[in-house]
Amino acid sequence: MNSMRDDAGTSAATTATTEGEVGLPNTSWGLIKDRSRQLRDGYLDRTPRFQFILLSICFPMWGMAASMNDILITQFKAVFELSDFASAFVQSAFYGGYFLIAIPASRVIRRTSYKTGLLIGLSVYVLGCVLFFPASQVATYAVFLGSLFSIAIGLSFLETSANTYSSMIGERKKATLRLNISQTFTAVGFLGGAVLGKYLVFTDGDALHAQIANAATEAERAAITSEALGRTLDPYKVILVLLLVLVVLIAITQYPHSKPLREDASEAKAPLGETLAHLLKNRIFCAGILTQFLYVGMQTALWSFTIRLAMDLDPSINERSAASYLIAGFIAFFAGKFIANFLMTKIDEDLVLIGYAALGMLTIVYIVAVPNFTSVYAAIVASALLGPCWATIFARNLDVIEDKRFTETGGAIIVMSIIGGAFIPAVQGLLSDSLGSMRLSFLVNFFCFGAVLLFFVALRRRSLAQRTATRADATADTAGDARTEVR
Repeated sequence: MNSMRDDAGTSAATTATTEGEVGLPNTSWGLIKDRSRQLRDGYLDRTPRFQFILLSICFPMWGMAASMNDILITQFKAVFELSDFASAFVQSAFYGGYFLIAIPASRVIRRTSYKTGLLIGLSVYVLGCVLFFPASQVATYAVFLGSLFSIAIGLSFLETSANTYSSMIGERKKATLRLNISQTFTAVGFLGGAVLGKYLVFTDGDALHAQIANAATEAERAAITSEALGRTLDPYKVILVLLLVLVVLIAITQYPHSKPLREDASEAKAPLGETLAHLLKNRIFCAGILTQFLYVGMQTALWSFTIRLAMDLDPSINERSAASYLIAGFIAFFAGKFIANFLMTKIDEDLVLIGYAALGMLTIVYIVAVPNFTSVYAAIVASALLGPCWATIFARNLDVIEDKRFTETGGAIIVMSIIGGAFIPAVQGLLSDSLGSMRLSFLVNFFCFGAVLLFFVALRRRSLAQRTATRADATADTAGDARTEVR
């Protein structure tokens, strides 16, 4: 293997793991060094702190892009006079890019490294942001959707690399906790994107749709819409600067490969056909894909329509004021994730998710049943209950892949389930248009929370069955040893 070779005298110098396995040193290039050692199953003997922190800083970058979509939906709905269903195409274009590129991204990572995947993702993300500048000049909905699709291609590389990498870049027993910590940074990105949108895209005064409707002349109307579209560029200027700094830092940092090894210390790889056949036979993995699909769709739909829900229930507020409730939702998401991370250090992670999902179903029932502004506050509570879902579903689903040769592609398939973000918001938008009620359309999210609940109940039962079988095997071994001693 190019970046991981066994030096003379390595066996004497290496540090044994807690299981007695010897790790290999990282010999790839980098100015900022990695002192961890590569284990045979792809995990490390320790978590390299700087590398892990820098990797985790990538997470808010896609969070920022995703929350900007929630801002753009409100802005584009007014400027292009869209229905709720048509405005949800913002999410369809965005998450469609994830779906199409995730598998190719995983194959690139398989042939190169997670670091290469990160650098490709960040670079294409930069290109997508740059495309917003000509899009604002052309000023058509389709061109903006094309720019978002380009950003999503970069994010598909970035997220396919970063999610799996975060779970692998350290000890196996802490894989889920590591990914939950990294995903906590995503909440910072969600919040940052919403704040940028509120202050750089939205304005004070009348709501944008009212300003357009009250324009005295066609020229005045064109000026209002042109200025509104021009303001969508400002957040992406900030994002561009952050991305360029990240590209440089990651490029000069030495990162571990974190891939399983063969007996000769080369990377163990599996063909795509063998990988897909193996994964499709794994029923719990397939159930996890469906669960992640519905979860991402629910998260996207909930945040896409929080501003619309607030403006529907209180017509007197404008977009900037309504964005405050979206920001509150992201703060709640961060708090919910932080609390879940703490709970997972005390109790089983499956039980934490079962509790969060059950409470989530109750909050959605409240939104649908109560026809006043308190439903907006219930939506904020629901955001808090989304906190640990993505990371825990992702890590637990990777964990059920026992042969780690299939990890990269398995992670990519989980990322492909992000296509739920293109589907569920469109379903909710269509339901809102059909019923004439944004509030009632939130019923879609009830079934998504229910799917999360059922998945973690199944995982809990599976874990308990495995523990019972392990204890039975240990008892049988003890009894066998005792009989041997008697003889």
